[in-house]
This record gives sequence, C-alpha cells and structure tokens, in this order.
Amino acid sequence: MRGTLLATVVALLAIASPPPAHAATRTDCQPQALRDLERLSPRGHAIYERMRDKKQFLAFLTCDDVQLGLSTAVHESVHMLTEQLDAYPLIDGGQVPRQHVVSQFYPPREVAGKFNAGDSYVQTYLRRGAATSADDLMFLLDELNAYSHDLASATKLVALSKRDGQVDHRAGLAALMSFLMQYVDVARERKPSTWQGLNRTEVRALIDKLWLQAESTLVASLGIRGFGGEAYVARLCDANNGKALAELLQRSSPITAAACGPVASAASPAAPVSR
Repeated sequence: MRGTLLATVVALLAIASPPPAHAATRTDCQPQALRDLERLSPRGHAIYERMRDKKQFLAFLTCDDVQLGLSTAVHESVHMLTEQLDAYPLIDGGQVPRQHVVSQFYPPREVAGKFNAGDSYVQTYLRRGAATSADDLMFLLDELNAYSHDLASATKLVALSKRDGQVDHRAGLAALMSFLMQYVDVARERKPSTWQGLNRTEVRALIDKLWLQAESTLVASLGIRGFGGEAYVARLCDANNGKALAELLQRSSPITAAACGPVASAASPAAPVSR
C-alpha cells in the first residue's frame, strides 16, 4: 500500500532497523541509479533533491529492478513531501496547497461498489480500513498526485528496465483517475453537499490542476508497451462515464481524445506491482 502515513512509517523503520543479513537487499546500484534518474528524469530527481532526509528516498530504491525502484521512491517521497509542505508537489516543480475542506466530503470508499470488488487497486485504496484514501478525499488526491509522478518517472526510465514481463506502471494512475471520476459522478448524482463543495473555486482549481497533470502524464505513457492499465483507461474513455467531472472542470469531455487510442481497447485486467 502507498498510503501517506504508512509510507512514512515504512521509510523510517527501514532506516532505523536494517534487515537481517539473510534478507539483505542490494543497494550498491544506488549512486548510479541516482545519476540515471538525474539524466533521464530530471523532474523525478528534483523530488529526491527536495527531500530533507535523502535516506527516506533511498529506503525504497533497491537494485532488483532499478526502474521500478526509482519510480517507487519518487512516488513515496511525493507522499512525504505532501505531508511536510501541506501541499501537493507538482511535476513541473510547483506545488498547490491541500484543501482540508475536502476531508468533510463523503468518503471515497462509497464508490467502491462501482468497481470490481476483487480488483487490487480497489482493495488497496477504497476498502474501509485499508488506506486513508478510502475515508478522505484529500488523501485520494494525494495518491493521484503520487501516481502521476510515479508514471512520469517510469516513462522516462524505460531504458533501465530489465524485465521481460509486464509491470503495471500505468495502471495505478489510470485507477486513481477512474476513482476520482466516479467520485465526482456520485457527488453530483446524490451527494449535494459534496457537489457544492467540489464547486468551490479553490477546490475546483485544485482538482483541475491535478487532473490535467495526470491526464498529460497518462497520454505521454501510451506509446510504451507493457505498462498496463488498459481496463482502467477504457473506463476513463467510456462516454457514459465522467459527465460530472467534465462539468466540474468546464470541459466537453473529462478525458482528452489522445488518451483513448488502441491501449484502451485491449482492456486487460489491472493489478498493482508490489512496491
């Protein structure tokens, strides 16, 4: 799970309590991996640079799969920075303040029934007790932002991949986008107080910023095979979905046509990589 609080705890424990020798994880690749991150994904490296304690970033960077390790380290570090800044750090280097008022909106777990109950992303982010994102929209947006950074870095780090099979780098972001889209649809349909809150200028501006960043990151990844997420992308591109989000963002469609190419038609099952 990539919940903010758990990520911080795991990082601190990894630093304070090294694994026993028999379970030691290789870390000798880290200096070169950081150089590769700076060279291939400068914006991902900027997250590393912003960390006050660089060891928290390195706690997630192992040598078994450098591409996965780096993108995961970027993802988890974004969570930590979000807590430190009380703002969502953006891929372009800026940041946008969290809107704590959204914690008063209905809990995201109420949209879980609109998805496959056995789906791993649903289980991780929408099941009661699994993560703060199930109870609080502010943390669902945190996950959306972290997955945007994650996929943006993974896309730039393809040259480092040594895997023969599929790693669902794209599925996480597409899943969180789908959850948010469904959340807004339900809000307009039967949660009037939340719908009114979502339409507050500062809340709408926040969602617009995070959604556009996620959308552009998703589109930039679509030319890469084996990144997964086809089923969720297909859901995003279904014209029956997202009308409320389109209204909220004052767009004709919630998702750009560029996101709805061949990858959406494959509709393969999405399952998160263990990170």
